Amino acid sequence: MARVLIPIADGCEEMETVITTDILRRAGWDVVLAGIQGDKPVTASRQVKLIPDARWEELELLSFDVLALPGGGGGTEALCKHDGVQETLRIFDIKEKWIAAICAAPLALHTAGVLKGREFTCYPGVEKDIGRADRSDDAVVVDAHIVTSQGPGTAIAFALKLVKLIDGVAATEKVRNGLLC
Repeated sequence: MARVLIPIADGCEEMETVITTDILRRAGWDVVLAGIQGDKPVTASRQVKLIPDARWEELELLSFDVLALPGGGGGTEALCKHDGVQETLRIFDIKEKWIAAICAAPLALHTAGVLKGREFTCYPGVEKDIGRADRSDDAVVVDAHIVTSQGPGTAIAFALKLVKLIDGVAATEKVRNGLLC
């Protein structure tokens, strides 16, 4: 069973957060929503309130197998500025643990220096903030241990790709069939 850490902050994109969490939990994974602004409810980009499972500071970060970042402008900005998230991204990259980012969140990977030289995708236009014009048009892109995706409409494909990469095709099809995808 994979352990997944999803850091959330005000302004995160709720569909990406909830769909990713839901699908990975359907796969039987241990998914923890970690509040990087303490344990207060997070107000997502469309004013949906999300309750973190834990505070970032209280977690044993390296006990997780996957670090998955939801997008959303405000949430991504917080991920880019949070020293703990940035350091954890660098450590996960060095240890070749799975890193996943959707929508604007690949900008946090760029800020941490882990996107350099890698194929990626993101929400159209975010590549300008990353400073690269070579964003893939694919819904989900995998480059070694880094998975990126475009946005809310690709969240199901993004989460299912993580299941496939870690648990294989049979596990993915079981979850996909349960979702009627």
